[in-house]
Amino acid sequence: MGALSGIRIVDLTSVLMGPYTTQFLADYGADVVKVEAPMGDLVREIGPMRSPGMGPLFLNTNRSKRSISIDLKTGEGRQLLLDMCREADVLVYNIRPAAMERLGLSYEEIAAVNPRIVYAGCYGYGQDGPYAANPAYDDLIQGGACIPYLFTLAGSDEPRYVPAAIADRIVAMTTLSAILAALVSCGRTGKGQRVDVPMFETMAAFILGDHLGGLTYDPPLDGGGYARQLSPDRRPYKTADGYVCTLIYTDDHWRRFLAATGRADLMDADPRYATFSSRMANLDVVYGELSDVMLTRTSAEWMDLFNEIDVPMLWMHDLQSILKDKHLEQVNFFRPFEHPTEGPILTMANPVKMSGTPITATRPVPNLGEHTIECLTEMGLSQDTISDLIARGIVRSMAPTSKHSAATGPEGEDVTTGTAI
Repeated sequence: MGALSGIRIVDLTSVLMGPYTTQFLADYGADVVKVEAPMGDLVREIGPMRSPGMGPLFLNTNRSKRSISIDLKTGEGRQLLLDMCREADVLVYNIRPAAMERLGLSYEEIAAVNPRIVYAGCYGYGQDGPYAANPAYDDLIQGGACIPYLFTLAGSDEPRYVPAAIADRIVAMTTLSAILAALVSCGRTGKGQRVDVPMFETMAAFILGDHLGGLTYDPPLDGGGYARQLSPDRRPYKTADGYVCTLIYTDDHWRRFLAATGRADLMDADPRYATFSSRMANLDVVYGELSDVMLTRTSAEWMDLFNEIDVPMLWMHDLQSILKDKHLEQVNFFRPFEHPTEGPILTMANPVKMSGTPITATRPVPNLGEHTIECLTEMGLSQDTISDLIARGIVRSMAPTSKHSAATGPEGEDVTTGTAI
C-alpha cells in the first residue's frame, strides 16, 4: 500500500512538466489515469524508439499510470471527463488556463461536479500579469529567469541554456508539493481548492534565491549575483588524465587539503586563504591556484586523497560512465525491465524511500489508450456504449498486448523498484 493508495488522479498533462509531477504521485500509490488526446502525448514521438509512440522521454515520465484516450473537444468527451472527476481527488493540467476554459473544464465547472477536488495547474505565467495568455516552454522560462545571462557572468562567450529541462522539472516538484499540501488541507476541511503554479514566478524565485544578492537591500549593496557560483573556475577540475569534481569549502577542508599537498603554511602565510570570508572575497585567485594544483595528479590519485582527508568529491561522469557508478549500482538505481511491448529497457528507481509505505511502480508505462475500456467500464458504461464511443472517435482504445497488469518480473518481483508486490 503506497502512501497515496486510494487517491484518484485525473491527469490531463502532457510533454514533461506535468507528467513528471504525476509520475511521483503514481509512484506514491495514487491511481493516476492519464487522459490523452487521440494523437497522444507529443513526447511519445521523441526518439530514439523501438515502436511508434513509446520514446524514452515518455517512458521515463509515465510509469505506474493508466492511459485513456478521449477527444475532449467533443461534448461527449468533455462529459466523460466530468464524470471521471466526480470521484477523483485531484485533477492536474499543464495547458494555459484559458484553454481549459475553452474546453469547458475551468475550476468552477469541475468544482460544480466535485467540490472536494484539488484542481492543480502548472503553466507559464501567473494569471494576474500581462504575460498571462502567453505560451511557455522550458527554454523561454530559463531565459526569463536569468539563467543564460548568468552563464555570461560566469565567463561563457554567449548566453546558454542549461542542457536539461530544469524549469520543467523544478516546477514539477513545486507542483507536487502544492498538490500534497492541498490534499492534506482537504482531508482536514473536506473542501477542495484551485492550485496554480506558474513557471516564470517559480523559476525566478528559485534562481534569485541565490543571485539577488545585494539587490535584496534598499538601496542595493551591489548589482546582484553570488560570486562563488559565478567564478569562472567553479567547474570540474582538470587533472593529469581527466576531470574530477570537488568542493574544498570549510576552513577544515582547506587545512586538510593544504597539509596533504605540502602547503600547510598557506592558511597562515596568505590572508586570502585564512578564513571563509577572505576566500569568498578572493574566489578567482583561490580557485585559479587550485586549478593549477589539480593538474599535478591523476583523477584516481585525487579521489583517493580526497577520500582519505574527508574532502567532498565525486567523479565527473559522462552518459556512459554514470551507468557503471559503484554507488548507483549498490543502491540498485538503474534496473533492467522487460516492458510488455518495448522489450528490455533500463529504468531508474524513484530516489525517495519511505519506511512505512514503500514506493513501488505498479504498472509499466502505458501505450496510448491501453486502459480506455478498463476505465470506462469502471465508470459504469456498458460494452455497447464503449464500442459506440470508439467507433465514432470519441475515445480511442489499444488492446493490451500482455496479460501482465503490473510491472512484474519472475515470481512477482517489481523489477522497477526491487520490492515484492
